[in-house]
Amino acid sequence: MNLNSSLGLVKGVGEKTLEKLENANLRTVGNILEFFPRKYEDFASLTSLSEIKPGKVLFKAYAEKVSMRRVRRGMTITEAILTDGKDKIKAIWFNQPYRVKQLQDEEEFFFSGKYEFNYNRYQITNPSVMKREELPKNQNFSGEDGEIVPIYPRKKGLKTETIRKILVELKLMMKILPETLPEAIVRKEKLVSRAQAIEWVHFPGSAEEFNLALERLAFDEIFELILAAKLNKIENEQLRGYNIEPKIQDVKNFIENLPFELTPSQRLASWEIMQNMSQDSPMNRLLQGDVGSGKTTVAAIAALNAVKNGYQVAVFAPTEILAQQLAENFSKALAWCGVSIGFLSGKVKGKARKTLFENLKNGNLDILVGTSAIIQEKVEFSNLGLVVIDEQHRFGVAQRQKILEKSHQKMPHLLAMTATPIPRSLQLTLFGDLSVSILKEKPKGRKPIQTEIISPSSRAPMNSKIKAEISNGRQVFVIVPAIQEGKNDEIKSVEAEFKRLKRDFKEFRILQLHGKMKSEEKEQIMADFLAKKADILLSTTVIEVGIDVPNASVIVIENADRFGLAQLHQLRGRVGRGGDDAFCYLVMSSNAKPPQRLQEISKTDDGFILAEKDLELRGAGEIYGKAQSGEINLEFASIGDVKMISRAQSAVDFLFKNQKDWQKYLNEKPKSLEKYQRLTLLN
Repeated sequence: MNLNSSLGLVKGVGEKTLEKLENANLRTVGNILEFFPRKYEDFASLTSLSEIKPGKVLFKAYAEKVSMRRVRRGMTITEAILTDGKDKIKAIWFNQPYRVKQLQDEEEFFFSGKYEFNYNRYQITNPSVMKREELPKNQNFSGEDGEIVPIYPRKKGLKTETIRKILVELKLMMKILPETLPEAIVRKEKLVSRAQAIEWVHFPGSAEEFNLALERLAFDEIFELILAAKLNKIENEQLRGYNIEPKIQDVKNFIENLPFELTPSQRLASWEIMQNMSQDSPMNRLLQGDVGSGKTTVAAIAALNAVKNGYQVAVFAPTEILAQQLAENFSKALAWCGVSIGFLSGKVKGKARKTLFENLKNGNLDILVGTSAIIQEKVEFSNLGLVVIDEQHRFGVAQRQKILEKSHQKMPHLLAMTATPIPRSLQLTLFGDLSVSILKEKPKGRKPIQTEIISPSSRAPMNSKIKAEISNGRQVFVIVPAIQEGKNDEIKSVEAEFKRLKRDFKEFRILQLHGKMKSEEKEQIMADFLAKKADILLSTTVIEVGIDVPNASVIVIENADRFGLAQLHQLRGRVGRGGDDAFCYLVMSSNAKPPQRLQEISKTDDGFILAEKDLELRGAGEIYGKAQSGEINLEFASIGDVKMISRAQSAVDFLFKNQKDWQKYLNEKPKSLEKYQRLTLLN
């Protein structure tokens, strides 16, 4: 038996179990050895109810007096009194009605969660519930003090016990797993072997073994991420680009004619970009700036510099209406400079489309702004020297590659823009030595958005403010997190919220927008709202990356406690773009104490501070999870672990200096490294 052997060869795996394993994409011995626990329960912290204290708790108990009730909009609350036969504690679950049936079984459960003061009493809220038979029955497990118990993800009906039994049979295989890091790095960083780490992550015999295993597996993930970014950088530097020299006087003239003064960050970023474009290797630069920091102006300077050197520019946006707005902004900024600008989307047809293609191919069009239509084979550039991608995390690697292939001779320069502030540690990990320019300041005159947390029972002052703003000619966004009610019934749907808005704001015009609509319909609704044909736009998060609506002064985010910090900040940035007072209301899903992330966003509008806080509170997760055509799912590492990042960077540098180890590692390059290369690639 080897790592590629079928799990059907493992003792105790019958046909039904094998089918479940295959449905869960666990087909080989290697697959299940790297099927890691989703969490651990430390039975060293097993608490009796008589000794329970606020904080994370784990205890054994029976359930009594289990009940469930429905409250507003289908929301359910399940309550139970838990007892160990002597003492009692109250537990409460939101929208988990199945707990009633589960807890009516007269047996002992293990409960794990946070014991805290909520709703005027101490209780445990939304605890996990594990039956004794779901926990490992081997390795002398008894559920007593001192044991660290791995809990595996539920997949296609597979139980932790089933996974555990298979892994017990494969313990000998774990001991002969090949090493994936150069031995010199394992010694240098004082890491346990890969084989030892895999064994201990499944069967931790002690807290020390457990921590050593996690350290090794976390190091592997960060090391591969940084190395992947490094390899991409090396490959990019081997490509030949265009020497586009800075046209200082043209840029000066452009800046002098702007109706506003550039911020210091805009000046620095523009100079960095022009210097980068003058080099032999193609620029591969990320321009990140908070909402409203002036990225488009910097991109226009880069485009002007390319055009004045005789090169064409492609500007790529994720939606038609955003592309159209970009085209208008570029025209306003550059038309007076004698720069010709075209717009391409699926709606440009017939003679206009044919003429556009001819002008582009003949070199009579300097800048083409558009959507994915730019990728079409018929689109030919005469001399493409610069590609600008707005909201670059919305594009997959394949899409970007197709754009870059429009340059037939050399690789064009790439400027990717994002309004999602990326923490420094995340930059280092995902992009390695990628060139990054940051716009830190907001333009002069931009006022901070007044942000307030609202409980569901305290809507009246907010509603009055909304009516006052609309009466003064302003517009309002209302954001809900779901399209229709489903498993999480308390999450407001567009349909349910629309009924409430029609009741509370019946004198005003309301439009609806959500992701299930066709692209053309969404584009039209946004265009209508921009044209002031409605007072309120009710939407899901599809407007997170959207057009500027300078007239919008209020945004209401319903169930705000269901959103992450970064997303809340992006949504908040939809208002206050006209320079007037703007307001953001974060409406809680209950009258409970607001979570820390809501308290943080109400204190500051600095996106970079909030990004760091978001990373601290919930890890890398979704902060840049949608980055490319896939997700960077780290099981053990934290991208906020600066110390681990520093160690991994040092190890990568060490590997590069040791040519023998370097070549050997590349020859045996793990598949995970290739995956990270795809996910961290900008060109």
